[in-house]
Amino acid sequence: MILKVRPLPRSASPECPRNIYDGLARMTALDHRFDVARIVCADAGALALSMLPPPGAGAGTLKGAQDWLTEADGAVERFLSDALSRHFPEDGFQGEEAGAARRGVLRWVVDPIDGTSNFARGGTRWCVSVGLLDDRQPLLGVLTAPALGETYAACAGRGATLNGEPIRAAATTDLRRAIVEAGWSPRRGNDGYLALCGRIMATGSMLRAGGSGALGLAEVAAGRLDGYAELHINLWDVAGALALLAEAGAHVSDFMAGDGPAHGAPMLAAAPGVAVGLTAAAALPG
Repeated sequence: MILKVRPLPRSASPECPRNIYDGLARMTALDHRFDVARIVCADAGALALSMLPPPGAGAGTLKGAQDWLTEADGAVERFLSDALSRHFPEDGFQGEEAGAARRGVLRWVVDPIDGTSNFARGGTRWCVSVGLLDDRQPLLGVLTAPALGETYAACAGRGATLNGEPIRAAATTDLRRAIVEAGWSPRRGNDGYLALCGRIMATGSMLRAGGSGALGLAEVAAGRLDGYAELHINLWDVAGALALLAEAGAHVSDFMAGDGPAHGAPMLAAAPGVAVGLTAAAALPG
């Protein structure tokens, strides 16, 4: 049975403050979407896990340099699109593979499998990412990594969790004690990436690359990493993590400014105590 809940109202103008009852309706609608997102993302993760290939040579096709596409990518995206459409037909939907399939005041942005290169080899470091945006404002995010047994979830004003337990960005204040992930993108040359890695390592930070931007960002929110930097990343990679980072108190560059949502942009997320230093070292917009 699909519950019928009034969609989120648009923000009132400054001259007309929101009526308290509109605020309650918004809370109810957002809570309902958050509940559904967690259920749908868990089911999508189970579907992806059932299609995980055995370890070995990559199972899939290459769209570009290390840009994998597997049968599971399409199947999971279709599942997410259909499930969210049944519950919220008035909402928009955008997936990595199909693009903007539906338009609406609110927009679900999904990455059916983030970390496909890991998935294609039967690895464990990949996730299903689901985010909800109101224009450029992240409202909620859910990331499930079924092979790791982990689910990250956040909703505006309600905090961020990992497997139901609250999470916060790390309290690290010294980059010499930091662990930073540098995401690689085929959309930028290797020289630029190697230079980024060199600048980060020059701070004394330990460098890591895990092959999943969404999980890297989520681990900044959880305090497992002190920073994440990438020269170019797309909206579907970050949409589920943006609410997590905000609710966990992490510093986040303004990816949603300019043409970032449409064409991708640099990304930097960091523990607050190292954000200034890491932003300067990475030479990325902070």
